[in-house]
Amino acid sequence: MIRVLLVDDQPLIRSGFRAFLDLEDDIKVVAEAANGQEGLELAREHVPDIALIDIQMPVMDGIETTRRIAADPALTGVHVVILTNYGLDEYVFDALSAGAAGFLVKDIVPEDFLHAVRVAARGDALLAPSITRKLINRYISQPLPSTTGPALEELTGREREAVVLVAQGLSNDEIADRMVISPLTAKTHVNRAMTKLHARDRAQLVILAYESGLVTPRNS
Repeated sequence: MIRVLLVDDQPLIRSGFRAFLDLEDDIKVVAEAANGQEGLELAREHVPDIALIDIQMPVMDGIETTRRIAADPALTGVHVVILTNYGLDEYVFDALSAGAAGFLVKDIVPEDFLHAVRVAARGDALLAPSITRKLINRYISQPLPSTTGPALEELTGREREAVVLVAQGLSNDEIADRMVISPLTAKTHVNRAMTKLHARDRAQLVILAYESGLVTPRNS
């Protein structure tokens, strides 16, 4: 059972998403919150698999809520998915940097919404390749932060190669084809790289790849 927390200050939005989710046998909405502070408290109380969080809310916005969930060791298994009206805007980019696993635009069709929830719950391929590419384009259009990035010494050669391909927006199946390995082995390389670099998900792995200098606009 996939346990979901809904955090949005608009009751109609929450009820609409809940209506879709309640129809599914493998998904359960465990709680609803109208602001980020309430959402954080309910996340700690229920420890859901997925927290669907709006960006702009009173009391505490979605970015700060995401940051606090990501920083709480007791909530390591909670995958934050950002809800937005605007696609990949500056707020979403900041939320991904804060630890969000991905994002959904609120006008998403129901089938894609349900698929995204299940994908996020697996912790695998949380951003579609097209979304990852938008993230990359947004990231490389900004000045690089003044940081040396994470240490890369622990990565094997194949893990580094997998990280570069993730940063290019490739899915696990596409990485497998490029590296001439099985999809399961590709997934293993990606997961081990995320563990070694302390990345919660593929979105953070992309950001870390650029911050570390492993990937640059020239080889993306």
